[in-house]
Amino acid sequence: MYIEHPLIRKNEIERREYQTCIAKTCLEKSTLVVLPTGMGKTVIALLVIAEKIKDGKILFLAPTKPLVEQHYNFLKNFLLEEKITMFTGEVSPRKRREMWENNKIIVSTPQVIQNDIISGKTCLDDVALIVFDEAHRSAGEYAYVFIAERYSGLVLGMTASPGSRAEAILEVCNNLKIKGVEIRSKYDPDVREYVQDIDLNWIKVELPEDIKNIVILLNNVLEEKIKGLRSFGLIKPRGSVSTKELLDAQKRIQSRIKAKMPRPPPSLFFAAVLQAEAIKINHGIELAQSQGISALRNYFDRLKNDKSKAAKSLMRNPDVEKAVSLALSIEYEHPKLAKVMEVVGRQMDVKKDSRIMVFTHYRDTSELVANRLNSMDGVRAARFIGQADKNGDRGLRQKEQAELIQKFKNNEYNVLVATSVGEEGLDIPETDLVVFYEPIPSEIRTIQRRGRTGRKRPGKVVVLITRKTRDEAYYWSSLRKEKNMRYELQHLRAELSRKIDGMSAKVEPGLSEHPKDMPSRNMKGQMKLLDFKENKINIVADVREFNSNVVKELSRMDVAVVPEQLENGDYVLSDRVGVERKEVNDFLQSMIDGRLFQQLKNLKNSYVRPMLVLEGEGLFTTRKISQGAIFGALACIVADYGIPIIQTKDEKETASLMFSIARREFGEGRIAGVRGEKCRMSLSERQQFIVEGLPNVSGVLAQRLLSQFGSIKAIADADMEELVKVNGVGKKKAEDIVNTLRAKYLR
Repeated sequence: MYIEHPLIRKNEIERREYQTCIAKTCLEKSTLVVLPTGMGKTVIALLVIAEKIKDGKILFLAPTKPLVEQHYNFLKNFLLEEKITMFTGEVSPRKRREMWENNKIIVSTPQVIQNDIISGKTCLDDVALIVFDEAHRSAGEYAYVFIAERYSGLVLGMTASPGSRAEAILEVCNNLKIKGVEIRSKYDPDVREYVQDIDLNWIKVELPEDIKNIVILLNNVLEEKIKGLRSFGLIKPRGSVSTKELLDAQKRIQSRIKAKMPRPPPSLFFAAVLQAEAIKINHGIELAQSQGISALRNYFDRLKNDKSKAAKSLMRNPDVEKAVSLALSIEYEHPKLAKVMEVVGRQMDVKKDSRIMVFTHYRDTSELVANRLNSMDGVRAARFIGQADKNGDRGLRQKEQAELIQKFKNNEYNVLVATSVGEEGLDIPETDLVVFYEPIPSEIRTIQRRGRTGRKRPGKVVVLITRKTRDEAYYWSSLRKEKNMRYELQHLRAELSRKIDGMSAKVEPGLSEHPKDMPSRNMKGQMKLLDFKENKINIVADVREFNSNVVKELSRMDVAVVPEQLENGDYVLSDRVGVERKEVNDFLQSMIDGRLFQQLKNLKNSYVRPMLVLEGEGLFTTRKISQGAIFGALACIVADYGIPIIQTKDEKETASLMFSIARREFGEGRIAGVRGEKCRMSLSERQQFIVEGLPNVSGVLAQRLLSQFGSIKAIADADMEELVKVNGVGKKKAEDIVNTLRAKYLR
């Protein structure tokens, strides 16, 4: 029996009663759907979308590009609607705005939508439904939270693993303005018949004696550092010490340094070094126990190149020197590696066309495992890692990740060796086996890893555990948390509704703190595109600032934050005010590496009213820099450069300050522009300044044009064919430049 709906392709999707019942609830109120992996959360979203599309646009959000592409393809395949598009950061803002206007359904990563809301390129007023996939991410400063704050329509949140605590589930509901929760477990009668069995096995291995000796040496060092921290009263006086306790000790040290300002005792800085050493050696022990010699040797190499005081001190420690020497002498790998090969080989013998996923926590291990598996007959393994480049290891860009998933589906690869990036959103029902190279303490990540198998048919999961190490503790911790999560979900179905109702009465959705005399929002709490005219305050922000919370806070104040690649400064508040924003740590680092004064010189030469915002606390405690040097730098900025310094507590305070200045400038008719008023410019600077005024011409491109043609007049005389020969000038940009220079001026 198949789903029947005018907008859903006939005879394509199996009808399941629990899905239709959940979808019906989701249409009545904003709902969080908690459903085991492989049970069709996306089908529920499809049913809700098919009903709501008549009421307005649909926004379908997912945390990664591969998952966005997966949902986009699913909707294109099964929904009878042509106007479906996909947003990622690779699509230009101008193109996204056009695509937004011309389509009914937008599938996107949340960061893109957040940035477009902040800059005023996207308005949520005509959105009838937002789907938040992997809704458990809706916490802290994640983009889901900001988007939901600016939206007041119907919300559908979906997750397989919301967390082990009722408080975590309630936080998600609060942040997404959820009014109801639909929870199903694999044990529920209406779901049970569709659940595939998963054969779960854990294989224990013994740590070789040589590696045990390394661990003993490193433990000696760790105990020495812990003893020192205990003498300062920074951790509990006896018993084992967890990684979390070591991290918490850092917060206590910083708090004590702050309390002793302006002259904290040297002993506190000594304690800070002890804590850093403990964290580093603790990580080395974990690598030795759970990963193996290659990963440990790579880590020792990184410590040798680490210039921090803690790293230098550790590498001089006699026990660490012995551990390094012993690690270099060992020619074998962790016994887990042989077990991975054995488990994969056994699966391939049983089923030649198997697809397998091996999860590793560390990149070093993923490379080692993939290389060893590729030495086996019939195995075609590939690494599936994140985008960031780490320690010389180039990450996979989003396009490459999507291509790799497709090749896995097409059987070009039959084994994926994945880090955490492979835990969410992969729709690969043919995966027959999942191998955990190590247990992980997170119940959410454990569920996600395990969910890569057992979707359409029974699957297998193998967890490798090193005896009498942290592996065992992590394994039992994960099981305990998962059991607790199931307990919470079973007992909170009815109670959550009551708690959500009580929570909604306390929190008025869509409102955030802002100055009382700030311009008010419209009824939906979202700025309309038509508002971005003369009656709206605009602030230009460097594109890198969109990674900060400052732009979010400005957006909450009804400011249109325009992203631009600024050569000088971080914010332009008017045609004369430019702001360099420095967090305390960045300020101190820029003092050391010499960037600070050149940046401020450029700022002063670019704006009549330059200013420096120094954000955060711990100016004299964050780094070991003398007070005299810091005061000297501050004095130079104010006295020699004539740039005022304003200190703010945090990003919210910075945003409030800039809003106040921008509003004052706006009241006097001064509008934010990318090119501040230049002063005391040389002839070449003035020429460049004029050329920068041409459409989409940056400072770098202005220099290229002037170098190519020799003068402003020559640029003005050049035709399109000549302009496009300059690197960075395309046909459209050349056309805009020619039109600007030659069109008749009309007042």
